[in-house]
Amino acid sequence: MAQQYLVTGSGPVGTTIALQLAGDGHQVTLATRSGSGPTHPLITRVRLDATDPAAVQSAIFGASAVFHCIHAAYTVQAWRATLPRAEEVVLAAAGVQGIPVVFPESLYSYSRPDQIMHEGSPRTAAGGKRGIRAELLAARAASSTPTVSMVASDFYGPHAETAHAGSRMLEAVFAGRRLYAFGNPRLPHSFTYAPDLAAAMIRAADLPETWNRVLHAPTAPPSTQEGMAAAYARAAGLQAPKITGIPSPLLRALGLVHSGSRELAEMAYQFDKPFVMDSSDSEAVLGLLPTPLEEGAASTVAWWTRQRALQQA
Repeated sequence: MAQQYLVTGSGPVGTTIALQLAGDGHQVTLATRSGSGPTHPLITRVRLDATDPAAVQSAIFGASAVFHCIHAAYTVQAWRATLPRAEEVVLAAAGVQGIPVVFPESLYSYSRPDQIMHEGSPRTAAGGKRGIRAELLAARAASSTPTVSMVASDFYGPHAETAHAGSRMLEAVFAGRRLYAFGNPRLPHSFTYAPDLAAAMIRAADLPETWNRVLHAPTAPPSTQEGMAAAYARAAGLQAPKITGIPSPLLRALGLVHSGSRELAEMAYQFDKPFVMDSSDSEAVLGLLPTPLEEGAASTVAWWTRQRALQQA
């Protein structure tokens, strides 16, 4: 039966969720500050400030669930200024309606990222962006509104252009030029296919037994940055690019004079050691399996090729 949903944010996750819901025949209100997002007969795009209680209450009316996917500039200051307040407002509005809020979540909050991260692993990271993510999870746990936090590793897939395995990697593959990757590009690293994350969030919204839990989006066995580039190259019928790692100390040194590098350097630990998540418990609960890397890479390359053709037309 067709239902109505509210999606906040039109980044790669919000866009993918909205398109999957609409593709299944559901009505979607896609709310962003700018009114942006994909075009589809069942998607209504609206301008909305997620920190405005009245606006959120109006947009949420009649929805069966909320998928809260907004993002802010990649700085601690921007996150601190926007994300906690927006979540507080959305949780309050959803609580009045008696509906769940489903969040995409990162691995930032995990206390021991040098170990394989499971659903039950400690999430008590402190300081910086990692600490903010841990605080958001704690606030959701304390809320009376049902929530699901769906944890994913670095995205790849259609629409995930700004990800580590996004445009920069694809451009190197298609241009046949050297790829400069963060840290050691040959270390095991989990990559989550964005459509798998979206599908898991949608499934969880309809499964009350998953509410008030932290789950892991179905994620294939770890690859490497080098392996991701090679998978794209195979899908495109091209030669894999040569790859060079940017040592974390160099990235941190650049951060002393370049703010963008400073923000990336804070998270460089993800590429200095194996960075691996396990999603097997959540897969069993959700009844979902991850898309194999070769299939996901082929889909991503096909989407990327279409986007390039549209841009050049």
